[in-house]
Amino acid sequence: MANYYTDHPEIGFHLEHPLMRRIVELKERNFADKDQFDDAPVNYEDAIENYKRLLEITGDVTANIIEPNSESVDLEGPHLENGRMIYASKTVENIEATRQAGLWGVSMPRRFGGLNIPITVFSMLSELVSTADSGFQNIWSLQSCIDTLYEFGSEEQKQKYIPRISAGETMSMDLTEPDAGSDLQRVMLKATQDEDGTWRLNGVKRFITNGDSDIHLVLARSEAGSRDGRGLSMFIYDKRDGGVTVRHIEHKLGIHGSPTCELVYKNAKAELCGDRRMGLIKYVMSLMNGARLGIAAQCVGLGQEAYNQAVDYAKARAQFGKKIMEFPAVYDMLSRMKAKLDASRAILYQTSRYVDIYKTLEDISHERKLTPEERTEMKTYTRLADAFTPLSKGMASEYANQNAYDCISVHGGSGFIMEYKCQRLYRDARIFSIYEGTTQLQVVAAIRYITNGTYLNIIKEMLQEEVSAEMKPLQERMAKCVALYEEAVEKVKADDNQEELDFLGRRLYNMTGDIVMALLLINDASKAPELYAKSAKVYARLAEEEIVGHAAFIKNFTADDLKECRMMEEQEA
Repeated sequence: MANYYTDHPEIGFHLEHPLMRRIVELKERNFADKDQFDDAPVNYEDAIENYKRLLEITGDVTANIIEPNSESVDLEGPHLENGRMIYASKTVENIEATRQAGLWGVSMPRRFGGLNIPITVFSMLSELVSTADSGFQNIWSLQSCIDTLYEFGSEEQKQKYIPRISAGETMSMDLTEPDAGSDLQRVMLKATQDEDGTWRLNGVKRFITNGDSDIHLVLARSEAGSRDGRGLSMFIYDKRDGGVTVRHIEHKLGIHGSPTCELVYKNAKAELCGDRRMGLIKYVMSLMNGARLGIAAQCVGLGQEAYNQAVDYAKARAQFGKKIMEFPAVYDMLSRMKAKLDASRAILYQTSRYVDIYKTLEDISHERKLTPEERTEMKTYTRLADAFTPLSKGMASEYANQNAYDCISVHGGSGFIMEYKCQRLYRDARIFSIYEGTTQLQVVAAIRYITNGTYLNIIKEMLQEEVSAEMKPLQERMAKCVALYEEAVEKVKADDNQEELDFLGRRLYNMTGDIVMALLLINDASKAPELYAKSAKVYARLAEEEIVGHAAFIKNFTADDLKECRMMEEQEA
């Protein structure tokens, strides 16, 4: 029987990372729960075994229930009845199966019915769900919105809502509006207070994933007369209270099982979450960073399935008297798919580990005063997490799209036929580089870390890490790429032209991602060559090819080139 966890040992490899010991130590507070909860671990080894058991359960459910349901969900999709969203019938089965398996509220403390698992392990679960059906991953993974409520809500709100998520209720984050997509400062959904202090929400939200969920986190304008982000607050809306209807369900290219709704708020009762005026400035930024990590996991899961489908077809399909797997053009494509998959997984879990440490230390700071060493540690990992998150989301989403594209290419004409799964993967993947911040917005988020030298310092530290003798030549080749990268960054900084920086930003971003992911993969291959050596060699070649090309483009780019590009756009307009 298939199991998406045990069938892919690359996932389990990341449970063995040295940082996991520190993560478990912080998360379990020296294993204080063991005397109160039967399922709490008694030591580090016990915690890792608990994670493995949870991953095996999830691997079974995803491979043998969610994946077999995925085609039916894609064909049926959700539908609208009397202002309510109704899931596809097999989506209901998926939700019930994951509830029975105890896969809801898993990141929450045990006192709220959760399993207290780290973000790194939640990312692994999310990857497994996406391998089975990336549309359902959207529904399931939005339970992570509860992390924001846990972090910023009152104790009363935590007691009220978190156990419901642990029991299997669903969540959504209601941010975007018809006139406010990525520019959330333009959100105008109105929040007003009754005389008794009760908050009421009025307005429209659009493109809301899982929009008819049980519990919503809503960004709304609480300050009358304000026009920017300083007038926005975060609210909790409980579906049980009524006041919100679904006006429309979007008919999408892909992820059909994931309902994308337009919502109408009419005097909907809500609770303020956290402080007024901090909705966008603080809470949504935290929410979005978590969502971007979730999308990166979604990308890795779909990338894995695209690779699986391509390999299976290449092994089975014969042409000119032999399996197409034996053709250089095909096995070159497959090796590049695997390299991009492994590189995406490497940065996903490195980012997850960084987030785990700083978020857990932040949580501990609400319980007691951190030591000077802990404050320094939190600051270090906050910086690393902030720098790695846009790289992880942007690079993984682009690679998921490329793997889905190549999966169809391996299938040839069959890939264009609707009966084959690869067309669905291709349709599903396209949204990954758009929602929760387009790749262009990930470039915007990353560019300051490029120009202020943050990435370069991280990369130089990575170059000092010990690697195996087999991987040493690859590390040395990447060092030469780093020199080209540094020259490119310095050239753009010296030109001191914001428009030029914006124009060349994507190339600098790709070079950064190429180098960081190559070095991560080289490090992984040093520890587990049987899993990663081939991918490290292939990815290093891919990275070199792109870095050399981008470096040459940037080195020879002039103000006249920028002017010509601008004039060309003006003529087209």
